[in-house]
Amino acid sequence: METIKFVDTTIRDGHQSLWAENMTTGMMLPIAKNLDDAGFEAIELISGSHLKKCVRDLKEDPWERVRLVSKAITKTPLRLIAGRVNTFEYNPPSMYRLFVERMFANGITEARISDEWNDFDGWKFRVGECHRAGMKSIVNLIYSVSPKHSDEYFALRTRQAASLNPYRLCLKDPGGLLTPERMETLVPIIMKNANGIPVELHTHCTTGLGPLCCIKAIELGIRSINTALPPLADDTSNPSLFNVAKNARALGYRTDIDEEILQPVSRHFTAIAKREGFTIGAPVEYDYSQYQHQVPGGMLSNLRFQLRKVGLEHKFPAALEEAIKVREEFGYPIMVTPLSQFVGSQAAINVIVGERYKEVTDQVIKFALGHAGTEGARDMNPTVKDKILDRPRAKEWAKWKPADPTPDDIRRNIGAEGTSDEELLLRWIIGKEDIDFMRANKRPLEYLNSQQPLVNLLQELSKRTKNRQIHVQTANFTVTLEKRAGGTA
Repeated sequence: METIKFVDTTIRDGHQSLWAENMTTGMMLPIAKNLDDAGFEAIELISGSHLKKCVRDLKEDPWERVRLVSKAITKTPLRLIAGRVNTFEYNPPSMYRLFVERMFANGITEARISDEWNDFDGWKFRVGECHRAGMKSIVNLIYSVSPKHSDEYFALRTRQAASLNPYRLCLKDPGGLLTPERMETLVPIIMKNANGIPVELHTHCTTGLGPLCCIKAIELGIRSINTALPPLADDTSNPSLFNVAKNARALGYRTDIDEEILQPVSRHFTAIAKREGFTIGAPVEYDYSQYQHQVPGGMLSNLRFQLRKVGLEHKFPAALEEAIKVREEFGYPIMVTPLSQFVGSQAAINVIVGERYKEVTDQVIKFALGHAGTEGARDMNPTVKDKILDRPRAKEWAKWKPADPTPDDIRRNIGAEGTSDEELLLRWIIGKEDIDFMRANKRPLEYLNSQQPLVNLLQELSKRTKNRQIHVQTANFTVTLEKRAGGTA
């Protein structure tokens, strides 16, 4: 009997998809040992996008997160998502190199590597740097639907990725666009061209088909599935471990995972979701429109927010229609960060302004110039490209040439002389002011779980507004809540 194995995504993709990356280190640490003891092949922990979120919004040091979690999880490899580091800006090779070096030094041993274009040169550089740092590499073959993302396209890209000798390949479906029918045709092509390298599946449940695609993957020979734990599974997140494992056993496979030890993890995060008002993932209805616009879940909410700010939320359906046109005119980029943001933002601008491409962002100008990838400039509709580049700002950007500064060059450029490599990376991505503010207002690492009776009691008592003082006493414990001037407790 063959065994199906699992990679956990709960504390990385799960909260990125459903909690807008708002999971704190204190929320992770109490259940780290459970995750470590459950038998996962690997546990995803962090990506470049988390660094900025940690510092600015969570008031946490992301390097401290990696160190603390790696001390708590010692048996299971921790994974980094190693695509772009500074998401929307130029990434000098030296800074990418420094980024993976420091991640490995702090306990990350595997890197799942993306290039937003599935570009061989992008893969080659990143795989090389991760191997040089000491990490195992997993190369993402990002799935997309368009006239150019054909069987021949994926066969070629699979051969290219396999030629880099990664630890694994991963069929990555960030938009939840795979269907069981497409799996029937695509997976055999990937397996045939993978040169014997094992293949994982990483899909999302945005269209409601994620769990079915996992079943089909298993039937077609994939033996490693990326899953999350409820309440951070389903919806726009990854399929539920419990659901996929149950279905695998029904198909006659063993599942090398201890589900019993993971039940407290789900209870822990469910309690947090209820206390914080975070989303609790649930299965979704099938949504065919997702295949048309392909805007990722996080971008959908951002697009609606952009329109709401200018009083045009009622034009949200028109913006999605516009996104379909913009993506076609941009040469069918894969709808992943940062390419999906370029398409979605330009669609919103076109709708808000009322005239197509009258106004464009610097990112779109750089896209048309090839700064975001030569494929984008090559495949862009020529008429649209001319319209974008026929403005003074485009002529300024046309003079820009990528540089390859050393870390010490960047230290001097941003006034960070004498800083550590980890501090330099944060300064380069985020800026000194936000880092200083984070350190002055650092969030406590302990998270008081609302499953604890005392925490529940105090939380509910603090909501009472009519009482000036509440006194609770037991044989071994006394606590007093008193309303101060101004009405605060």
